[in-house]
Amino acid sequence: MSAVVWRGGGRSVRVERRTLVVASTLVAMMAGLALLGLCFGMVWSSPADVFAALLGSGDSAFVIREWRLPRVLAGMVFGAALGVAGAIFQNLTRNPMGSPDVIGLDAGAYTGALFALVVLSGTAAQLAVSSVAGGLLVALIIYVLSSAGGLSGLRLVVIGIAVNAMVTALNSWIVLRAELEVAIAAVGWSSGSLNGVGWEDLAVPFTVIAVLLALMASQNHAMHQAALGDAVAVTTGVRLDRLRMLLVVVGVGCTATVTAVAGPIAFIALAAPQIGRRLAKAPGIPLVPAALTGAVLLQAADLVAQMLLAPVSLPVGVVSTAIGGCYLIWLLTQEVKRA
Repeated sequence: MSAVVWRGGGRSVRVERRTLVVASTLVAMMAGLALLGLCFGMVWSSPADVFAALLGSGDSAFVIREWRLPRVLAGMVFGAALGVAGAIFQNLTRNPMGSPDVIGLDAGAYTGALFALVVLSGTAAQLAVSSVAGGLLVALIIYVLSSAGGLSGLRLVVIGIAVNAMVTALNSWIVLRAELEVAIAAVGWSSGSLNGVGWEDLAVPFTVIAVLLALMASQNHAMHQAALGDAVAVTTGVRLDRLRMLLVVVGVGCTATVTAVAGPIAFIALAAPQIGRRLAKAPGIPLVPAALTGAVLLQAADLVAQMLLAPVSLPVGVVSTAIGGCYLIWLLTQEVKRA
């Protein structure tokens, strides 16, 4: 497969030509979906109105810039974060089922958010910290249980599914014991939704996600070396224990940050890395196609959620779960055939 090589500053970056084409296509799809998202609303705005609004003029400027634009950007950034989180855990487990929403990290982050809502005052900072803490705690539990008798990807996934079921039951119990108003808000939020997302909700999450993605980009090569096997990684100088800890922190951080703002959005982290890998025809699970595919999937799911029962806007998690369920059936069928 041909590749494109950039050189500069004493370093070279090699990118497969197909990966570059796939990434460019996905970026174009993101731009098209973004434009559609900015046009769609209670009143349809033409593309000319959208561009005028983005430049600060036009009758629809306030609606487009203050209501629609934050939602569109949230779909892009949160989708990319979930795609990267899925790629991290699927590389770590070497299993296409090793995604945060399957192995319980979403549920753990949601438990932390419920704690902030029920026990604390539920501020944005408390939600963020509690979500990350809940996700890391569940990740630690899964890691400790999976390490007994030797860590393996299949063992981690199976134990993660079991822990996910138990944590989900705990979340249901917390909601049932909560005050009525808190319970109603928690149940609605648990579906995963971008409804009502505004600029004030995005500054901190976007900053956190940007830092985590930059950190992940610096470890991209080491992660793919580790995916080839422990022996290969060690011989190429990769410090596996340190790398795995860093990857878990980044993956949980991306998942929990999205959960703290939008609730647990299911199946994006599961589907995006595998779709991106198949599009790029890469041997491992590359981060850039996974991130861009996640952004496209979440944007598309959110548009469907807005249009399906318009003017009522569904939670995006309802649509992503419906689509993801079909994808999961297909993925399991392929795995059974391969076995």
